[in-house]
Amino acid sequence: MPRSVNHVASRARRKKILKLTRGYYGCRRNVWTVAKNTWEKGLTYAYRDRKNKKRNFRALWIQRINAAARLEDLSYSKLMGLIHKSGIEINRKVLADLAMNNPAAFKAVVEKVKNA
Repeated sequence: MPRSVNHVASRARRKKILKLTRGYYGCRRNVWTVAKNTWEKGLTYAYRDRKNKKRNFRALWIQRINAAARLEDLSYSKLMGLIHKSGIEINRKVLADLAMNNPAAFKAVVEKVKNA
């Protein structure tokens, strides 16, 4: 009796990956083994860069806070130390947004921290 192979399932599995690699350059889009390897490698890059994105945004917020704090004659580390010591619960994302879009509010936060 001949060997039975489920070509429908294996073809569907391959088509699914090849559909995901549409838009890639050259053999990476239509040669099964190359496309599969490229797609899997892309998933590892995506996982890694989701972590790096958070790291990059935090660095950007710190730079913005530091630039605004320097205008108020404080360094970033002194400002953050004073904020924590005074018990103000404000994160870097919000503080950076205040520094960029609402300098008056940022200045008010700095004055409150300096006087506390």
